[in-house]
Amino acid sequence: MVLLDMMGGVALLLWGLHMVHSGIVRAFGADLRRTLGGALRNRFKALAAGLGITALLQSSTATALMLTSFAAGGVISLVPALATMLGANIGTSLIVQLLSFNVSALAPMLLVVGVVAFRRGARTRTRDLGRVAIGLGLMLLSLHLLLNSLAPVEHSPLVRDVFAAATNEALVCLLIGALLTWAAHSSVAVVLLVMSLAQSQLIGVEAALAMVLGANLGAALNPLFEGGAAGNPASRRLPLGNLLNRLAGCLLLLPFLGPVADWLASVDPQPVRVAADFHILFNLAMALLFLPLLNPLARLLERFLPERAAPSDPGTPLYLDAAALDTPAVALACAARETLHMGDVVEGMFHRGMNALLSNDRKLVAEVSAMDDAVDRLHEAIKLYVIQLTRGSLEEHEGQRAMEIMSLSINLEHVGDIVDKNLMELAAKKIKHRLEFSREGAAELEAMHQHIAANFKLAASAFLTGDARVARQLLEEKTRLREIEQAAGESHMARLREGRPESLETSSLHLDVLRDLKRIHSHLCAAAYPVLDARGELRDSRLKPEAKASEEAAAADGLRPHSG
Repeated sequence: MVLLDMMGGVALLLWGLHMVHSGIVRAFGADLRRTLGGALRNRFKALAAGLGITALLQSSTATALMLTSFAAGGVISLVPALATMLGANIGTSLIVQLLSFNVSALAPMLLVVGVVAFRRGARTRTRDLGRVAIGLGLMLLSLHLLLNSLAPVEHSPLVRDVFAAATNEALVCLLIGALLTWAAHSSVAVVLLVMSLAQSQLIGVEAALAMVLGANLGAALNPLFEGGAAGNPASRRLPLGNLLNRLAGCLLLLPFLGPVADWLASVDPQPVRVAADFHILFNLAMALLFLPLLNPLARLLERFLPERAAPSDPGTPLYLDAAALDTPAVALACAARETLHMGDVVEGMFHRGMNALLSNDRKLVAEVSAMDDAVDRLHEAIKLYVIQLTRGSLEEHEGQRAMEIMSLSINLEHVGDIVDKNLMELAAKKIKHRLEFSREGAAELEAMHQHIAANFKLAASAFLTGDARVARQLLEEKTRLREIEQAAGESHMARLREGRPESLETSSLHLDVLRDLKRIHSHLCAAAYPVLDARGELRDSRLKPEAKASEEAAAADGLRPHSG
């Protein structure tokens, strides 16, 4: 029962920490990121920023992950990032220092104020701060519960023997503290647990200090495993540098824990105060020791964890050679190749978008959004390149080709927008509400997907070769897809009449997807029109001749003055 009470107290403590962290992030997250980004100009400001922000977030792991994303993106250099982590470690010890005092009487007041603010707050930030107050109240309450749960076994010889055997060696205590912190993702929670055990005299002061060292070491493990870009060694520099700082400090101090414990106990004999004071003094000492050594440490990390060559950005133009603008024929070929490159990106985007829609894959939805940004950048680059080219004197056929390039790039950009803004919005709705198409409906959408995918290549061929036969085939495919769409719509209506639950739930979703796929195919088929128009194979109107004549006669009659 005591063990269950302890586990419940620790769980409540972790949940309180989570509520404080999430409330602060929701209320001030953007401001904290801006503050952190703006303070990273030198190591001393960075140290102060890390201390302050971590004291608010109550999590050095959260600060480390934020910094790792900055460092991996090249926003900050390694030295100020390492200095910020030194400050973050001090920030966590300040939290422990505050909670080491007997302030559990504040818990009911914080809980009441927090619940009122969370439930009745008119502003979002007020509700977020209410969440913070609830979290603080739960943390104080959990400490009270931990001490109360340990009280019955405080004088139990058996329990004392078990704890004495488990914490006999300082190195074992350090490893236990590191393992607990890694598992709990919170050095604050583990240090507070250690303080509770020390206060109940279940572990000695030296063992408590060794476990506090382990908590500091374990706090550096989670960012190493969770932060950074997968496969990029450079993204591991910051968390590894922080781990090396922690490890060096632990190894330096571990042999002297006995004298340190005696000295701290002479200042304040309460075990809780000894553990809290040691925690903050350790982190202050680490900051003073390593702050001057950050430059050589950063050089060492950069040497052994080199920057991986970044993959080519799909939004970077590959063929738009500015030197070719003086030769229109060559420049047009460059622009045409770049437009085909843009088509490849859009085609990949279309495949990912349909996979996301049919498989409910959130990751693919995010990838499609990033690819749409790349498509927009390519479209802008092609447009500016062609405009710059047309400022010079062009032959008639060259001007016509320039307009064909602009037309196709615009249509491809529209396809990207439909996939990102329409299909992905439908995919997000489908994922959110956990909807599934019927087996037949999914098969119909996949068939349309495959049909359109094949016509990407047909549109590229018509654009590249100017072959009228290919262009006519592309327009025939437009008619064929219209028939497929109508058949799919009729099949869907039949399933609705049968009362199929999946079809009833996804009806508007299914019909919207059919509409968007048809729009995508129409933009692809537009590649055929310039080819056929150049050969005089397009009619001025899609109306039948007799209908067109009737319309012209009616218009003429409308313009003729009436007598009387």
